[in-house]
Amino acid sequence: MLVFRALAVVLCLLAAPALAADQLASVHTGLFGSTEVRATSLNVLPKWTGVLARYFDEEKLVDAPCTATVFNRCHLAEWGRFLDSIRGLDRLRQMAEVNRYMNQKRYVIDPVNYGIDDYWATPLQFLAKNGDCEDYAIAKFFSLRALGFENDALRIVIVDDLNLKIPHAILVVYLDGVPMLLDNQVAQVVRAEAIRHYRPIYSVNESFWWFHRTNG
Repeated sequence: MLVFRALAVVLCLLAAPALAADQLASVHTGLFGSTEVRATSLNVLPKWTGVLARYFDEEKLVDAPCTATVFNRCHLAEWGRFLDSIRGLDRLRQMAEVNRYMNQKRYVIDPVNYGIDDYWATPLQFLAKNGDCEDYAIAKFFSLRALGFENDALRIVIVDDLNLKIPHAILVVYLDGVPMLLDNQVAQVVRAEAIRHYRPIYSVNESFWWFHRTNG
């Protein structure tokens, strides 16, 4: 998780004059009162692009029991049954159920799970091995995508937790234009404006990433 701080410094440099003009799509006031600078290239976020590549490469799934620590067809079927069970609910209830389902997983830090300081797991890996905060957010992101939520309505957001003094990852969903927060530290889905102790660093979905500038 400490690498998020180093990455934040890198992104500060990238989002200043260093970003090419044709890579900047918009600048506006956004999450948690920050100024958002949207960029069109995901190449500066290799952990996220790695997740996308691994997530969409599901051809190598093997047959194994759901107790196995490597994601397999049993885990995929279990996840699919859960998603099918909530498909008929309204959007807010789907978000609440996805948040609850994923928050039941055990928090495991990357050095224990993968032997490295920072690893972004696919939802497939998370469901098999548990994970840390960005893994919860990623699993929720792809669960909602599988339920038909548009990519434009979703963002994984890396924040500074001003209470705990550590970086943290959450999922933000724009529901009828209102940013709603899905967080492994919060049992309920809440409006982003209700959370005052997060300072956004950057956010990302399948198409764009945003650098967030804040005052203070």
